[in-house]
Amino acid sequence: MTIRPDWFEEFQKNMSDLIARSPAADIERNVKAMMAQTFSRLDLITREEFDVQAGLLQKALARIDALESRIKALEGEPPAPEPESQHGA
Repeated sequence: MTIRPDWFEEFQKNMSDLIARSPAADIERNVKAMMAQTFSRLDLITREEFDVQAGLLQKALARIDALESRIKALEGEPPAPEPESQHGA
C-alpha cells in the first residue's frame, strides 16, 4: 500500500524540477555565492572557536585571581582599604 498516489509523486517531482530550472534558483545560487565571498573577507570565527576562547579566558582569569591571592599572602596582607576606595574592579 502506498501512502501517496503515483500522480502526486510525479507532480511533486515536476514541481521540484521546475523550481530548480527557474531564475529563482539562479538568484539563490548567486546570493549564496555573494554571501560566502563577503563572509570570507570578514574576520569571523565559528561559535565553537569562540566558546573555546571564552573557556580559555575564564581559566586565565581564575589563574590570575589565584596568583594575586598568593602574592598578597607572600607579601603579607595589607591593611583593609578605606571604605571610600572600595570599588568593584
